[in-house]
Amino acid sequence: MVTAKHLDEDLLYPSSDGEPMSDNTEQYRWIVTIKENLEILFAAVENIFIAADLLWYPVPGKEVKATAPKAKSIGPDVMVVFGRPKGKRKSYLQWKEDNIPPQVVFEILSESNTKEEIQQKLEFYQEYGVEEYYIYDPETYALEGLIRRGNQLVPLPQVNGWISPRLGIKFEVEAGELGIYHPNGKRFLTPLELNAESEQRIQAERQRADLERQRAERFAEYIRSLGLDPDNIPEGN
Repeated sequence: MVTAKHLDEDLLYPSSDGEPMSDNTEQYRWIVTIKENLEILFAAVENIFIAADLLWYPVPGKEVKATAPKAKSIGPDVMVVFGRPKGKRKSYLQWKEDNIPPQVVFEILSESNTKEEIQQKLEFYQEYGVEEYYIYDPETYALEGLIRRGNQLVPLPQVNGWISPRLGIKFEVEAGELGIYHPNGKRFLTPLELNAESEQRIQAERQRADLERQRAERFAEYIRSLGLDPDNIPEGN
């Protein structure tokens, strides 16, 4: 049942900012690749919430600090929240989530991003408790990482080869392009690559099953050549 309270909340905290998820196919590819690989990485961990392009409201509207950025919400390209269960959400209302902020956020830049916008996002993430902030420009292949030191998000002196303290993933810039690796060393794959890999595994399993069936059939033929019933072979002592 939809109540007046729910309607008021939807108006005060809309689930969309009216902006598209991405400005181009390359930006979209990276957003989806990071989000889906993190979902796979933490699939067995119930209390890790991962989302892409979901509006995050850190405090109720009436409590927004005068010193904070003007926007009362922001939609990280990808965000990871440790300590909150997976599940559906229209938006991330932090005060309803045990007041736990996203600890890790990713932003994939496009030509429409201005320096002012990037600075506002940094101030927002710094103000409201983000611990790790990664910014990638797929056009220039520039990767920047910032990590919390006290009340500040401080740029990493070297992000190439950096391992995220929270996620355990590794960042490497190879031949100019960003490579992200799971803790087991496996590279982040696009959904298309993941699907192809899955198909390869299925095909390999089918081939293994076929070889096993052929082996069993050859063994049965051998038993029959000895004048025995392969379905009624006495067990050894």
